[in-house]
Amino acid sequence: MNENSNARILIVDDDDRQRKFSATLCHRLGYDVLTANDGSVAVKSAPIDMPDLILMDVMMPIMNGFEATERLKSDERTRHIPIIMLTSLDNRDDRLEGIKRGVDDYLIKPFDSEELLLRIGNALKIKKYHDLLKDQNEVLESMVAKRTKELKLSYVDTVLRLNLAAEYKDNETGAHIKRISFLSRELAETLGMDKNYVETIYYASPMHDIGKVAVPDSILLKPGALTAEEFEVIKTHPRVGADILKGSNSAILKVAEEVALTHHETWSGTGYPQGLKGEEIPLSGRIVNIVDQYDAMRSMRPYKTVLHHTTVVKILTEGDGRTSPNDFDPEVLEAFKRCESRLNDIYGSERHYIREGQS
Repeated sequence: MNENSNARILIVDDDDRQRKFSATLCHRLGYDVLTANDGSVAVKSAPIDMPDLILMDVMMPIMNGFEATERLKSDERTRHIPIIMLTSLDNRDDRLEGIKRGVDDYLIKPFDSEELLLRIGNALKIKKYHDLLKDQNEVLESMVAKRTKELKLSYVDTVLRLNLAAEYKDNETGAHIKRISFLSRELAETLGMDKNYVETIYYASPMHDIGKVAVPDSILLKPGALTAEEFEVIKTHPRVGADILKGSNSAILKVAEEVALTHHETWSGTGYPQGLKGEEIPLSGRIVNIVDQYDAMRSMRPYKTVLHHTTVVKILTEGDGRTSPNDFDPEVLEAFKRCESRLNDIYGSERHYIREGQS
């Protein structure tokens, strides 16, 4: 039985035939289906019906899919509802416009019905993670101060369970997620950050790659080089992760959102998704950026082997043609140099999570 069979899907399309076709596919898997024949209808009905997912056409007469998406994503009540855009517009400008307005996924018409159902399942999984985090946050806020320590331990367990999605895709990535906590904490301590900041980044940093649940396995686990289009898909995971985590009053989840969105930004301004530069990047993102790269270089991936600690430190501090020291906050890089032996110890203590390789 479909684990999301109780989910409610809103199909927005002015084409009666296409709308009925999509509705039939969704009904077959047990989804509850709502329909709208224009974007304006969807904008009015979504806050009332609260669907778990919206399938949005682009070309509609009164309000097109781009405008409807932007309005839904700007409404606090509906901003967390994933939107898959079904469109016959297959060009780069339209895809970028959709991403700018808040579209979570694209499918080009005519589409394969099996692919549509797989993407629906993936989008509903992300929605489920967001709802779980929201519920967890409400529980955290309802507890009294004397249970703070217990709640933090419970939060860590929740984080690790949420990140099981990554482990199921790639065992190496799952181990990487666990180590990022310890590496981030060590670097923050070396920078002289206060106890509260160090503790917060310890709990927040494992969520940095949660957005990768939206990246297809065929791309995430590809053994060879990615195409330009595949890399564009990879580059969506910071925004997806931030979308999953946003809207919380928890200090930890606020920093987790910050980390998810900015851990691929670089001091030189060449990173993504926003191209932030220098101190435009929050310190949490600057810290996780370098420890993320350190651990990734040392870990086995489908497209690479393990590099030795000394090799990785040399690449990060001197550059190798792809990575440059200019990509990192100079103060963070100096702190990295001061604590690199302790980072090596942390990695070594977690080594049972990975397979060894050659530098």
